[in-house]
Amino acid sequence: MRFSTQTLLLQLGVVLLVVLLSGAVHAWLVSGRIGNEAENQALTLARTVASDPGIRSAVQAISKEEGTPPAPVLATGPVQAAAEAARLRTGAFFVAITDETGLRLAHPDPALLGEHVSTDPSVALAGREETTRNTGTLGPSAGAKVPIYAPGSSTTVVGIVSVGYSMESLGQSLARDIVPIVLTAGGALLTGVLASFLLRRRLQRLTLGLEPEEISTLVHDQVAVLQGVDDGVIGVSADGRISVFNAAAQRLLEQPDLSGTPWADAPVPGQLKALTRPDAAEADAIELVAGGSVLVASARKALHRSEDLGWVVMLRDRTELQQLTRQLDAVGTMSTALRAQRHEFANQLHTIAGLMSIGQHQQARDYLAGLAATGPLKFPVDQAELLQDPYLQAFVGAKGVEADERGVTLRIGPETLVRGQVTEPQDVTTVLGNLIDNAVNAAVVGSSPDRWVELEVLDEAHDDGGTLHIVVADSGNGLAAGTDPEAVFAEGFTTAGGPGLAAPAAAGARTSGGQGLGLALARKLARRRGGDVRLLEPGTPGGPGAVFMASLPRTTTGTTAGTPAGTTDLAGKDNDA
Repeated sequence: MRFSTQTLLLQLGVVLLVVLLSGAVHAWLVSGRIGNEAENQALTLARTVASDPGIRSAVQAISKEEGTPPAPVLATGPVQAAAEAARLRTGAFFVAITDETGLRLAHPDPALLGEHVSTDPSVALAGREETTRNTGTLGPSAGAKVPIYAPGSSTTVVGIVSVGYSMESLGQSLARDIVPIVLTAGGALLTGVLASFLLRRRLQRLTLGLEPEEISTLVHDQVAVLQGVDDGVIGVSADGRISVFNAAAQRLLEQPDLSGTPWADAPVPGQLKALTRPDAAEADAIELVAGGSVLVASARKALHRSEDLGWVVMLRDRTELQQLTRQLDAVGTMSTALRAQRHEFANQLHTIAGLMSIGQHQQARDYLAGLAATGPLKFPVDQAELLQDPYLQAFVGAKGVEADERGVTLRIGPETLVRGQVTEPQDVTTVLGNLIDNAVNAAVVGSSPDRWVELEVLDEAHDDGGTLHIVVADSGNGLAAGTDPEAVFAEGFTTAGGPGLAAPAAAGARTSGGQGLGLALARKLARRRGGDVRLLEPGTPGGPGAVFMASLPRTTTGTTAGTPAGTTDLAGKDNDA
């Protein structure tokens, strides 16, 4: 049996028991009240008859005679007439009068005159009044017995008056009074049944028709699942309050537990709130940057048997995937460059072999000297030797190959000097890669025939690790006129026609990471390390384009030598901008 059914039956049983007990107590009280009223009425009538002077004189006269008059004489005597008159006048069950020995002098049944009364008259004959409920010759009754005193005396008892009212008539009175009791009890029972059904229905609605065991299991499962998954889960109830905000959501959004907070007032990105608008499509998923992480968010409507329970917002961390993707892109770019170099090395070896085979040894030596001067690898990046860190050389060289394939020259500025070793390649790759990619895109769409991207990198030594300063400029058309410099760092900013379009694409404005997340992510990563990414120059139409600068503290081992002369020039460029 379902718990709701058990609860309903229990409530009905309690209501029925309460109604029955209340009705029984009420009936018992009414019955007692009617009986008491009958006794009091009988006592009043008995007192009235016993105090009648005629009755007192007639009873004393009979008591003085030898023996008791025969029944026919008593039936026509004044005592019988007075008693019957009082009975008929008041509607009593009986009015009986006896002498001092308990023999009947008056009775509704003339055949019983002259006989001893059927109930004990000793209390009344002793001079005391009493009320009784007993069964006599006429049936059950409620009545009273009052002594009759001799005329002019208050102590000499010459007889008694016994008055009674039939219990059957009392029962009829009770039956008349019990009808409202029954109706009231029935109404209370009906109200209790209706209230029980309404309570059961509300209970089912509140518990979604689940049994207590199922609710307990769901609670345990919810705690185990919500706190055990790496995905963030936010539950928004139908009344617009946050009902679930698991540990993963707190970590990804860098917020405390917001359970109970109105969703509209919650300190979460506006893109998440937009997902739960009534007109939002459930299949839509968005990417956003929060707390230095790239998150993929989606929302689903929660329904249970066609009942609207609100929304469930899911958050997935794509930061590591983004970083791995960028690293794989860099590796793929370098692999492509290495394959091209392998083909070039094969041609160079064939050239050396040909010179040796025809005896041109001096030309072979000169050729080898030229190869030694240019290095084993020749990336299309001007002044790449200024980057002394192998990681930066390889990464920038790969980017140079990629830019060269798009018709853009990547060159290293003369102020560049890196003497330390990169210790945080992932963050450096993310920031430097985004800046170079955006610059190459701007140079490609720019109107200048000479397409170039210039990169200057300088490391600054500190006790807790070196700071890497990066400046990237390009030959593009710069930002569109009137574009807010901070808008380029907003999530979704792009000139590819996406929702974050802040300036027309024809104006040469920037494309942030291809998906509107590159610059936003780069700035968040830099600021998380205590640095920053900012716009130094918005650029001019026709070129040169925009200039960006990034500072990445604690990303190199730093150096202990003095600051090179180029540092002053780089700082001067920063200040001029």
